[in-house]
Amino acid sequence: MTTVRAVLALGSNLGASIDTLSLAVGDLVDSPRVRLRGVSPMVRTKAVGGPEQPDYLNMVVEVETDLGPYELLDHCQAVEDKHHRMRTVRWGPRTLDIDIITYGAWTSDDEKLTVPHPRAADRAFVLQPWAWMDASATLGGIPVGELAAGADDLSGLTPFEEVRVHRE
Repeated sequence: MTTVRAVLALGSNLGASIDTLSLAVGDLVDSPRVRLRGVSPMVRTKAVGGPEQPDYLNMVVEVETDLGPYELLDHCQAVEDKHHRMRTVRWGPRTLDIDIITYGAWTSDDEKLTVPHPRAADRAFVLQPWAWMDASATLGGIPVGELAAGADDLSGLTPFEEVRVHRE
């Protein structure tokens, strides 16, 4: 079976966000088809876009999987649903958001799944944790740390804490 490494960004700003993110990482890798390869520290960030809302906690994980990209999307959405994700307001507050940032070298500009994530290269809340997790990571051939340094939201990012993966 061929496996692919994927980078996922997780965020939460409703409820017990620390616990939600920690449990979500465990839920993502609870499947034998998804293995955890790296976990970034959490960061606190201001909400970008959407209505006024609480600050987010964000983090990035790298997984290795034999799931296809759309299967991985379904798996991520099932984990979001488990944590009571409601899709009522675009870019609104949420208990859990999981975005597929990269899926190996695969690219898509499909409406259902765009990879690499179309706004990842501009978002320090994705790039900086990713750079801390993997200093050699690149996006579009550019080091993610370099992209983070040029992101408009870098000044609003505060390191939070190391993630503790919980499993129910």
